Amino acid sequence: MSDTAVILVNLGTPDAPDPKAVRRYLREFLSDPRVIEIPQVVWQPILRGVVLRNRPKRSAEAYRQIWTDEGSPLLAISKRQAAALRERLGDDVIVGLAMRYGSHSIADVTSRLMGHTNCDRILFAPLYPQYCAATTASAQDALFAVLEEMRFQPAIRLLPPYFDDKLYIEALHANLKRQLAALDFVPDRLLLSFHGMPDRTRRLGDPYYDQCHATAQLLAEWMKLRVDVAFQSRFGRAKWLGPATDAVLRAYPGQGVKKLAIAAPGFSADCLETLEELGIRGRDSFRGSGGTHFARLDCLNDSDEGMDMLDALIRRELAGWWPSS
Repeated sequence: MSDTAVILVNLGTPDAPDPKAVRRYLREFLSDPRVIEIPQVVWQPILRGVVLRNRPKRSAEAYRQIWTDEGSPLLAISKRQAAALRERLGDDVIVGLAMRYGSHSIADVTSRLMGHTNCDRILFAPLYPQYCAATTASAQDALFAVLEEMRFQPAIRLLPPYFDDKLYIEALHANLKRQLAALDFVPDRLLLSFHGMPDRTRRLGDPYYDQCHATAQLLAEWMKLRVDVAFQSRFGRAKWLGPATDAVLRAYPGQGVKKLAIAAPGFSADCLETLEELGIRGRDSFRGSGGTHFARLDCLNDSDEGMDMLDALIRRELAGWWPSS
């Protein structure tokens, strides 16, 4: 009998919070031409001569602040998401977990799946709600590179971006509403922080910026709270999508926003960018500028709301391949 599989995909993580592991991870990540759209003959000397000499030590220190007994938060949460989905779907569907960079690579997971099962149908599911060439397309590139080497190729379906899907917006609303209700203060503002990209990617036709704003607008219609949008994680000297999250956090107290909740709906699982960049550096910046109350809200992770959404999305995309009941 043939098998149907779902491969959940996220970005990836170093194997350990030390400079050596971080350097190995960053070398792969920052060598991806989808991520750094500079000719490699120009970029590689900069990467190897400057970036990989300085950045791994700083990044390793940031990772150490969020590392858990289970290891990387991103990987631990992603494993829980895969396990929860596996339990929901039962034995009729194989659920795998792959990372675009680092361990659990797309190549390894896909090849192992094909080599040890009768899998002839794969739903490839990048867990990026908003489409970005540097994330969604890069993950799909890696999958297609694996398929290119195969004599027998399975049928492939790709989970579409779900930035405006009712399932996603309702899950975000329910999840954030629950977290906001548990706070001991009422925020003046809800800031939605999305991962940044160079501004030129928008001009070249990447829909990411517009999809982030579409998510925010749809969510704002559900929330009884003013919602702002910003973009984090700038890298390099080029102009990036704005406004920048760090600048917004510093400016808020002077504008009368002293009580703040911040969420990162573009991330399906909490990671360095949400836990350290927003939860530690962002908090310190906001309070250092005069803010009095700060709350970083969790991503959907493996919450009931998040798993209900993921379960429904996957079942819908499996229609015709696997019974829905």
